[in-house]
Amino acid sequence: MNERNKKMELLGSAPIPKALLALGLPTMIGMMINALYNLVDAYFVGGLGTSQMGAITITFPLGQVVVGLGLLFGNGAASYISRLLGRGDKETANKVASTALYSSISVGIIIIFCTIIFLNPILKLLGATESIMPYAVTYASIYVISSIFNVFNVTMNNIVTSEGAAKTTMFAMLAGAVLNIILDPIFIYTLNLGIAGAAIATAIAQIVSTLVFLFYIFRKKSVFNFSVKACCFSKEIMSEILKIGIPTMAFQLLASLSITLINMQAKEYGDSVIAGMGAVTRIISMGSLMVFGFLKGFQPIAGYSYGAKKYERLFEVTKTAIIWSTIFCTIFGLTMALFPIAIISQFTKGDIDMINVGQTALCANGFSFLLFGFYTVYSSLFLVLGKAKEGFILGACRQGIFFVPIILILPMIWGISGILYAQPISDVISAIATVFMAVHLHKELGLVKPRTLSAEQEH
Repeated sequence: MNERNKKMELLGSAPIPKALLALGLPTMIGMMINALYNLVDAYFVGGLGTSQMGAITITFPLGQVVVGLGLLFGNGAASYISRLLGRGDKETANKVASTALYSSISVGIIIIFCTIIFLNPILKLLGATESIMPYAVTYASIYVISSIFNVFNVTMNNIVTSEGAAKTTMFAMLAGAVLNIILDPIFIYTLNLGIAGAAIATAIAQIVSTLVFLFYIFRKKSVFNFSVKACCFSKEIMSEILKIGIPTMAFQLLASLSITLINMQAKEYGDSVIAGMGAVTRIISMGSLMVFGFLKGFQPIAGYSYGAKKYERLFEVTKTAIIWSTIFCTIFGLTMALFPIAIISQFTKGDIDMINVGQTALCANGFSFLLFGFYTVYSSLFLVLGKAKEGFILGACRQGIFFVPIILILPMIWGISGILYAQPISDVISAIATVFMAVHLHKELGLVKPRTLSAEQEH
């Protein structure tokens, strides 16, 4: 009860900076650690050659789909679990946790099995060239099979966080990331396994993260028992999980789609362009995942404030989140924009074409990233306030509604530059759309607030 009171105080009355740091910093660090998996592989594989770098670029969307499965059930369940624990309904919360975990594993096995059967045509569809294909098959064969552990990890990450054990998720992800950094050069170069070594190192790292979560479960540290018998596929439970889970997975699938479309358009220009754009995508995703992690702390404060009709607190936390995230995005974005050659050179052993493509795209993406915090705060805010339609539309703008037509049309007009500048242009248009939607939201909240105050005065 004391712990619950502390959480309620953090959400409802603690100073905004203190609350944001307490709730957002652990998840931000966790997301940053998760992004290291992608960068570490790219860094060490880049030393093998451009085609090998292209291979992990082509395979990257498959990993995004796997993460999406974990988010579908994990993130979908986490929101419901938090509310259930808040109401003291531990029994239903336990059913939700077990249902989400075993559902994600079951669906994950089916998806992985189908992917392996049709691996070659899938990789070709994702943009693999003849020179990239052998490396992509080697890497993906190991990576896809072992990704069942990542499905488990992503699902558990969300469930464990929902019960307030953020440090456990941080430790699990940190253990895997550090091990990956250590094993990558050993398997790739010392044991001379090449790109297969990168996949094996990633697989072992994911298994270690899984073991950390299993240790947490079997030592009875969790409030849940994760029993097959506790699984319950009732309409209420599944609808609550899927209501939040499906939009979350949709955003993840849009991210995969955007990467696939870039690869397909880059295929015409050769392996260097595919590899260069792949490196840029992984670098920028590092920053974006850290912003998403920080906003995991913003969302419960905003939702609680809105539900409690504390509109001044809602405005304050939104303003603070925009300022803090924009400061971070400015530092991160300008670093990318001002030092693109030094950064992109770390992912190749001297491919000049890849460096030229990468530096141009990284510079442009770095400048447009300055708008990312503002855009993401509002796309999150709409969902938190229960405005699912507006939240989904705004969330789908950057890598879907605006990006898809831009990446399909612009290269036909502008050639390779259309590929390099597609995402930055989509970022700018998405930010403009955010301004209009934000103004409308503030007007709406401005009308709600006086009505609420009048009603309270009458009572």
